Amino acid sequence: MNDQLTQEELAELDKLAYTHKRYLSPKEIAAYVLVNFGQKNLSQFVNNYKEFFMIQFLRINTTAYANINLFASAYDAIDDTISGLIIDRTRTRWGRIRPFFILPLPLWVIGGAMMFMAPDLNSTQKTVWALVAIMIYGLGMSYFGAWNLMIYNVTPNTDERDELITITKFFELFGVWLPSLTPILVTLLPKISPKFTMSGVYTGFAFFMLIISAGFAVFGFFNLRERVPLMSREEMKETSVLASIKNIFTNRPLFAIIFADFFNSFKAVGGSSEQIFWLNNTGSLINGTICGLFTGLPNYIMIPLGAKLVKRFGARLTAICAGLFGFFAYMTVFFIGYHPFGQTFNDNMILNLIWVIFGLTICGLPNKILNVCGPILSAEALDYMEWKHGLRNEALVTTVQGYFTKLATSVTSWLSGMVLTWINYVPLTDSLGNAIPQTNPTILNGIWAVFCILPALARGLYGLSFIYYNIHGELKQQMIVDLADRRAQRLQEQNAKSQPTE
Repeated sequence: MNDQLTQEELAELDKLAYTHKRYLSPKEIAAYVLVNFGQKNLSQFVNNYKEFFMIQFLRINTTAYANINLFASAYDAIDDTISGLIIDRTRTRWGRIRPFFILPLPLWVIGGAMMFMAPDLNSTQKTVWALVAIMIYGLGMSYFGAWNLMIYNVTPNTDERDELITITKFFELFGVWLPSLTPILVTLLPKISPKFTMSGVYTGFAFFMLIISAGFAVFGFFNLRERVPLMSREEMKETSVLASIKNIFTNRPLFAIIFADFFNSFKAVGGSSEQIFWLNNTGSLINGTICGLFTGLPNYIMIPLGAKLVKRFGARLTAICAGLFGFFAYMTVFFIGYHPFGQTFNDNMILNLIWVIFGLTICGLPNKILNVCGPILSAEALDYMEWKHGLRNEALVTTVQGYFTKLATSVTSWLSGMVLTWINYVPLTDSLGNAIPQTNPTILNGIWAVFCILPALARGLYGLSFIYYNIHGELKQQMIVDLADRRAQRLQEQNAKSQPTE
């Protein structure tokens, strides 16, 4: 159903130019995109190379490293709650979110630098060094993570907000390539000159990534503004933390999103078996590389298309249809099989590979559409909370979502290993220890089932979850009108208070 406003409602909104006005300048759009660019690259660099650097060059014991991460995760769960409450209740002359572009910056810069340094220390000192580095970095990122909430506050114009989400997602396609240069530099520079060491190259690249991210964060602080009026500090004090949490747990659309994301995470189980599939079912890991060159191409089309579909049909219906499309696409590919042109994949390898690439490309079409829908649906859920309860607890909401995300990650990590046990998969190696493909048809069919069926169920359940999402139709139209009226009134009250008295 198309979420179009009636003429009467449009007339009411016309009186409230506040909601129709275009706020974002090109410089402000660039600032948001660049902050996102810096953080995406830094996060990917840290996630990809932190463990390797600390074990290989800092020479920290692997057991100690595992225990540090376990402790840091437990601490992070507590800190997320505290930081969420602090961010939600912050009120300054610069806004609620902008201060956190700057204040935690020294923490995550220092912690990030320490994670990629290898000082000459004893075993105990190295463990303490690693623990301090990881915790300082995590603490800084807990508060700097508030920048993600800027998307919900940078403009009260929902169309403009959706456009910014689309632009950001499009530039994300280009935004994570810097960390991929690290292995090339680590391999080549030490060969060019003995002055370069592998450890030094990692450290230098980490400093480079931190400087870029910090520079973009500062640029964002000076060029982004918060424009959605919030409850005053006095009004926030009247709302208890318990009431805030209760409001979150009675937010129906928010929990539709949480359940959708939880189900969608099971796609990662199929993804974790990807290398196993390419090696065993197709005979070579390089087939996965070849496939990746083609399956990513439609993304540059699907993001703009996703934005148009959302504008035409609404984010809810688009997400439902995209999820169900993914389910039927994966199941169709599963039933056709990965070698329709012969008894085995190698019987007609080229045609079979073309088919697999084509099938996976079709299955992947909804991916970027859902990436566009997700932030838009989350923004609507926060609008719904403001409409229903009068306040926006973005940081606390993000914390609650984070708990479910961590739960889903734990489940999928366990399931990724168990499904291989259930299909009796045993890795094979040659006399030199190199991996070689399995030939047992039962095992190969099991790998194919894991590779297709779990992603199919993940996509289908993701789409069906949004049937419970109630922000559509008349309710959505009424919410837009009421929020526009309330925000305009709140702005008038704030402006009146700021006027000097005679």
